[in-house]
Amino acid sequence: MKYDQESIKPYNQEGKKTEQVEQMFDNIAPAYDKLNHILSFNIDKIWRNKAIKWLKQFKPKTIMDVATGTGDFALLAYKKIKPELLTGIDISEGMMNVGRAKVKKAGFEEHIRFEKEDCLNLTYSDNQYDAITVAFGIRNFESLEQGLGEMLRVLKPGGHLVILELTTPVKAPMKQLFQFYSQKVMPSIGKMISSDKNAYTYLPSTIKAFPQGEVMQEIIKKVGYREVQFKRLTFGTCTLYTATK
Repeated sequence: MKYDQESIKPYNQEGKKTEQVEQMFDNIAPAYDKLNHILSFNIDKIWRNKAIKWLKQFKPKTIMDVATGTGDFALLAYKKIKPELLTGIDISEGMMNVGRAKVKKAGFEEHIRFEKEDCLNLTYSDNQYDAITVAFGIRNFESLEQGLGEMLRVLKPGGHLVILELTTPVKAPMKQLFQFYSQKVMPSIGKMISSDKNAYTYLPSTIKAFPQGEVMQEIIKKVGYREVQFKRLTFGTCTLYTATK
């Protein structure tokens, strides 16, 4: 099944969404961390901590961080959980190069590695990872179900999936406030700080179009995951999804 956000592309050009997303993130990589924290008022750090707190109880020894970007979630997960190996994957070398510099500065190079991978066609073997995380990247997948399926394939039986994604609040007045912020304020700040004027128009549009709450829960179940739960955070501006293989 095709979902609305899958047809939204950063540059509205012909061709694959994946290639345009790669180009966009390569373009905004130098400013991404600064923008991310400004636009979320640093609340994104609280959301990441909540996701990692849920995962920590299972003590995963191997973790894959999908759409790892500049590695913020990967770094925090390593510090909090201390897995034997943490693999961050992304299609954007520009974003991962920022992450590699942060990992080197922290002295975690032996434990955290970054690899360029297409989440729709992972090169890893079946049943390889104890846990898979995706923070604020799953709405950029060209095929949501295919990406979820690939993650399920490389998860070990009994392994855990954690997804953090920005969502639209369902109750007033936060629903209206968030719509104004994401459609007016976010693109304006993005254009001022980032060199890519399209990126922060594209990103809010994918938030609005992405399946949320119960709908997303059913999609994750449909792919084959068990024990699928979700929790809305900060008035519904972000949602935490958890599942087991």
